[in-house]
Amino acid sequence: MIQVIQAQNVGLAYLEERFGLRQSESEDFFPEWFDSLPEITDLEKQYLDRVKTNFLRLVKRPPILENAVKMVVLSPLLDLAGFYREPFLLATEESIEIAIEDKDEIVRGRIDVLVIQEQLWLLVIESKRASFSLLEAIPQAIAYMLANPYPEKPIFGCVTSGEDFQFIKLIQQDKSEYALSDKFTLSKRENELYQVLRILKKLSQILS
Repeated sequence: MIQVIQAQNVGLAYLEERFGLRQSESEDFFPEWFDSLPEITDLEKQYLDRVKTNFLRLVKRPPILENAVKMVVLSPLLDLAGFYREPFLLATEESIEIAIEDKDEIVRGRIDVLVIQEQLWLLVIESKRASFSLLEAIPQAIAYMLANPYPEKPIFGCVTSGEDFQFIKLIQQDKSEYALSDKFTLSKRENELYQVLRILKKLSQILS
């Protein structure tokens, strides 16, 4: 009998055991989140300041649900980064299944936001409510990334609670290997959405 496992319930230990997943310790594995990032304009900074203000205002009246995070924080970032324009396409609530050989198991879930170029998966985004820990969201995002139908290409991910952001890179060639960026947060005095946008712009440049 085939066992269906929801992606939101998987952990890193499960992915390591079932898919041979390993975390890279090399800085050279994922330079895209810190190396030669594009600058952003003063107008973009002003807009991001407003996005941060809007989010912090929402936080005063919990609960902050996933759809609010997408509307208030994620959508403006994707727009500024150029992911709403050619050559990119966005898919939402994309269903995925990963069959695990010799285990009679299927991992199943829905990707919140998937950035595509033609048929190539480029960027998987998992958005959670504001009280959610990114440590719980990262295995779910990686599970979706493992379902990439073109595993010969690197794929990137981003998990966000609106307050916090973290980026992921996954390569599936001889083995499945991933790395994480630092975590960026709106709980600091400086607006770390500036850095998040710079990373998203870098990804849009190298993926287009």
